This record gives sequence, C-alpha cells and structure tokens, in this order.
Amino acid sequence: MTKTFARAAAVGAAALLLASCGERPDEGAGATPGATGGAAEEKFSACMVLDVGGVDDRSFNQSSWAGLQAAQKANPDIEISHVPSTDDAAYVPNLQAQVSKGCNTVIAVGGLMTDAVEEVATANPDQQFAQIDAAPAADNVYGMQFNTAEGGFLAGYLSAGMTKTGKVGTWGGLNIPPVTAYMDGFWEGVQHHNKEKGTDVQVLGWDETTQQGSFSEDFLDQAKGRSITETLISQGADIVLPVAGQSGLGAGAAAEAAKAEGKDVKLIWVDTDGCESAAQYCPFFLTSVTKNLSGAVEEYTTAAAGGEFPEGQYLGTLENEGTGIAPFHEFDSQVPAELKADLDKVKAGIIDGSITITSQSQPKE
Repeated sequence: MTKTFARAAAVGAAALLLASCGERPDEGAGATPGATGGAAEEKFSACMVLDVGGVDDRSFNQSSWAGLQAAQKANPDIEISHVPSTDDAAYVPNLQAQVSKGCNTVIAVGGLMTDAVEEVATANPDQQFAQIDAAPAADNVYGMQFNTAEGGFLAGYLSAGMTKTGKVGTWGGLNIPPVTAYMDGFWEGVQHHNKEKGTDVQVLGWDETTQQGSFSEDFLDQAKGRSITETLISQGADIVLPVAGQSGLGAGAAAEAAKAEGKDVKLIWVDTDGCESAAQYCPFFLTSVTKNLSGAVEEYTTAAAGGEFPEGQYLGTLENEGTGIAPFHEFDSQVPAELKADLDKVKAGIIDGSITITSQSQPKE
C-alpha cells in the first residue's frame, strides 16, 4: 500500500537550516542521545546510513539527517545516529552494523543502496528498514520516493521564460533515475514553454529523447562540476541546473568566474533550497527544485517511534508538497508577474493531470 505524508516545506527547510548552521556531527560516532529520564527500554533508536558525501553535503544526506534531528527535537525519547559511507563497498557492512547494534529502524539514504538494503533486509526479516529514493526492496522496507520530474518541470518552464541567450543547461552526477528525473522534468518544462509561448529555447547537457547528456560520474568532485558547467556556459547556457550533490557546488564556482568575465549566469539547485544549504552561492540561485526529504524522514520516524511503522512507500509530489520549487530570493523582483502566474497554472495542470509528464525516470506508486 502507499501512504503519503503532506508536510509543509517550511518544516523541512527549518530543520535543514539548523543542521547546516550547527557544528558538524562527529561522523565516527554520529550519535545524538535523547533527553535523560525514563526507562532505557522506552527509547526508540533510529539509525541512518548515509551515502558518500557525508552529513554536510548541502544536499540529500544533510537534509535526510535534518529529518531525524527534527523528529528527536519533537520527541526526546528518540535516539538518533548516523554513519557515513566512504564508497559502495561500505553499504552492506554499515547496514548490518546498525542491525547488530540493536537499532529499532535503519534508514538508508540513496537509491544506490538498493541492492545492499535488499540483501541486509532479507537476511534480517524482523528488522525494520526505510530507504530514500527507492521503492521497497523487501516487505520490511519502507520506501521514500520523490517525483522530482514535477518540480524539475517547473524549473525548466521558469528557465525558458528567464533565459536571455535562448540556451539553458543541465547535467548530473550519474545517469540513474533519481538524477535523471530532475533532468527529464527540466527538459520537458522547457519544451512546454516553447510550445505554449512560441519560443525556441534549447536545452544543453541533456536530451530526454535519447537519454544522453553530461555527467560527472561523481557526487563529490567539485572540479568536475565546475568544468562541466563552464563548458555549458561557453556553449551559451545562461541558466544551469546541476543534479550532482557536492559536485554541483562546482557550478557555483563556475558562475562566479563567469561573473568576473561580465557574464550573467544563474543556477538552479536541487534537493534543498540552495540559499539555505549553500548560501555562499545564493546570489546565483534563481530557485531550487526541492524534495521534502527532511519532512518525510521526520514523519516516518515519528510514526515508527509511536509504535506504528509505516508500510509500503511515500511518494512526494507537487500535490503533497514532497517536491516543488523554492522561493526566487534575490531574483524575485526580476521574475515577471506573468511568468509567476504561468508557473501557478502549470503547477495546477500537473496536479490535475491536464499536463502530463512522460519521464520514464519518475518513481511509480
């Protein structure tokens, strides 16, 4: 069965802001015990296995951890901890270690862990798991997925309405559905603007029809991210959407360099509101395509700690605020009122089904 949790995006954003502004947790231990008082058996232990990039990646790891922090803040009887993964070889050992230490639930961050989650969950059928960016891999796994093609569509439409060069760009970390869903949506949003407004805006770095494009093959290397972004800028793109975790921060450096050369380049961040998670580059962020990772994790953990483990999966959409676009921040006055109104109409059309997104990377209910 599928359960959806409608959470205000502001809750997740506030939790993420607290996470990004505080001291970096000790990744060796990663534990944050609950408040003192009460019997030990009353505590609920929620343990998170992070993907590469660490807890302060300004993206999905950090936002997911912020959800656990928010759950603990609301219920001090929840004990939380996290462990980083240095590479994919660490997934299985990390997951099994959380089972061995007696966690009530183990939350895996990222679709790349699917095989590892299936292996460990199948071997431990009495253990409860949850996984972000993946459908349930076993009966004891709760999936949390986000249809970011919907938020990406809005970003593409916005970009097509704001570009001065008639060229926009996007690139990803890996050619996998959680990444290409953003890119497909962006591409389709540009095409929709072209159709509705008679424009001829080109998308560089990705072609949904061929599923070919630019990838850093990495979620950490900012130098690669800068190089790819600089290439797109040199080809005429003045708005760029990187979908690559920390590698995407290289796009910020590329935008700064372009500004020094007199070029006006805007960026669109993903997963979180970039003006909160990567504030140093806020002057370049036209908006961000968000997914309410922190809200979904908080809701799951709160329910599980209350004795009711959610079943099936959560699917974040525009309708339940699981995805969307962030405020325009410093660019708000530059986005025409007509374009803002059009974005509201496009959003409504996606929700009511009158606008169809065809991306094959969209998660299924």
